Amino acid sequence: MREKLQKFNPDQIKIVNNSVALAEELVSNYYKMSASQWLRPKYDVKTLADLNPDETVHDPFAQIIRYIGQRKDTTLGSSTYDFYKICLQDHSILSALRRSPGLSLFPFTLYIVTHELIHIVRFSKFLQNFDASPEENMAEEVRVHKYTHDILNEVQVAGMSEILKFYDKWHNRIEGFEG
Repeated sequence: MREKLQKFNPDQIKIVNNSVALAEELVSNYYKMSASQWLRPKYDVKTLADLNPDETVHDPFAQIIRYIGQRKDTTLGSSTYDFYKICLQDHSILSALRRSPGLSLFPFTLYIVTHELIHIVRFSKFLQNFDASPEENMAEEVRVHKYTHDILNEVQVAGMSEILKFYDKWHNRIEGFEG
């Protein structure tokens, strides 16, 4: 079944790579992180072509999976670290673009990757627990959508206003979860 899912083509991969680079810069600037601090939250961004079957989901545009990393030159448990993998779901993203012709790939993936990077920064800075309760996860989603909106609302990217409107349902979605 996974083989039949639509993957990004080479031109789309270039667009996604550009959106990842800009998202990294924007999130780094927003959190005022230096280059050395930015490398601390170890992560990677992968598309469907590079995902394992258990990293593929069918509704979200992306998911973050946390793995435990360890340097190759050590066996001490104290040298382990969290490694986050942003798993972009090409098929879900492309399907949404087909259903919403006003959206385009670059600003859409810029929003998605910015959103996921904010989660990773918040996990890495212990501002949010990766294994939080469903209620706290929902509150965190609302917060992260707000931060994503705040960051991208200032960016001059063609098509961004349409993406922000697409995500308006998350902006102040649930009263009481502003925290």
